[in-house]
Amino acid sequence: MADQATSSTGGIYRYYVLIMLMLTFMFNITDRLVMSILIEDIKAEFLLSDTQIGLLAGTAFTAFYLLLGIPAGRLADRTNRKNMVAVALSMWSLMAALCGAAIGFWTLLLARLGVGVGEAGGGPPSVSIITDYFAPHELSRAMGIFAVGAVLGPVLGYAAGGLIAETYGWRWTFIILGLPGVLLGIILYLTVKEPKRGRYFKPDGPQTGANTQQPFMTTMRSLWKNSVFFRVVLANSFTNIPSFAFAIWLAPTLIRNYDVTQGEVGVYLGAALFVAGVPGMILGGYLADYLAKKNPKWRPWYCCFAMMLTLPFWTFCLLANSLEMTLTLYIIGYVLLVSTQGAAISMVQSSVLPSERGTASSISSLSINLLGYGIGPALIGMMSDNWASDYGSMSLSYAVIVTVVFSLIMAATLFWWTGKAVNDEPAIV
Repeated sequence: MADQATSSTGGIYRYYVLIMLMLTFMFNITDRLVMSILIEDIKAEFLLSDTQIGLLAGTAFTAFYLLLGIPAGRLADRTNRKNMVAVALSMWSLMAALCGAAIGFWTLLLARLGVGVGEAGGGPPSVSIITDYFAPHELSRAMGIFAVGAVLGPVLGYAAGGLIAETYGWRWTFIILGLPGVLLGIILYLTVKEPKRGRYFKPDGPQTGANTQQPFMTTMRSLWKNSVFFRVVLANSFTNIPSFAFAIWLAPTLIRNYDVTQGEVGVYLGAALFVAGVPGMILGGYLADYLAKKNPKWRPWYCCFAMMLTLPFWTFCLLANSLEMTLTLYIIGYVLLVSTQGAAISMVQSSVLPSERGTASSISSLSINLLGYGIGPALIGMMSDNWASDYGSMSLSYAVIVTVVFSLIMAATLFWWTGKAVNDEPAIV
């Protein structure tokens, strides 16, 4: 029976599952960030401020995520995770398509809330499934491949979104990019197999409830006392603040500051993210696994150094005098930043018990979305509106720069702090 389970979930098939979940993550990010390339059109049609755009682009999505993220994670720890991902994917894709039917700020806000409802159920079960398909020594690279979806999502949202918007308008862009996710959800439901939970978990001693979900407060106390988990979640949350800041605001910044069309910006950013992000995600995961064989502390240390190196490139990115230099600096910083994601996700998953993985992932996603997606975009929009009278079109650039500098310094500090706790948590290696 064990051999049969292994044969049905191992070998080349596990890479099929990984690719399907990566594509799910891709649509997750596409449906979130396609609005970035549409901001100027929506703002003009509905006469919105940057503050309102920040609420639509980030805060609206995060609102329901805050309410449903942890319950979704708890559900992922005790139910069929594959079915959960399939239903969530179909739900958020449908709500993303309905954004195209909005008639004003409030109806668009409601549709964006719906996207958050579905996406709360996608991430936690996905990473939990991957952790049961790949052994610990290859988990960073697997998570790196999974995280490629976070690159391909903006590529699809920017490049396809910009070109579709120029031809058919912003409403049809939401519809055309939203509906394919429903079909992918059906395919995932029919073809992906649920793996045995905790398949690779090897406790060093007696571990009560390693594979059986414990009461909520027991799980929360366990995670709170888990120093690696707590620190890496904080560190990765600050990492994603500048990532989301650029993802949402870079396109309108380029349109405002340079003589480029919506379609051109979409193609430029899509190409930049693809060229930089895919190798950055994959190679970063391999590098983190290689370094961790020598010393497990190198996973968080590598992330720390990558944050420090990203800082100057993204600080001066929006101060460059040409579009070419702006994109060049952005690409270099993007390679460095996204190369940390495989290691960060794997640290979250491998530092906790199998019965805690869905809850741990939901808490991590909750923290990332609260800081990076819920507060960050709206705060940047408010700063931009307040500084517009003094700095004109550059007010948005300055607001992004302030956010990026603070966040990357915090992320580097927290990853270094995480390294000091790694030896206290044997499960992380």
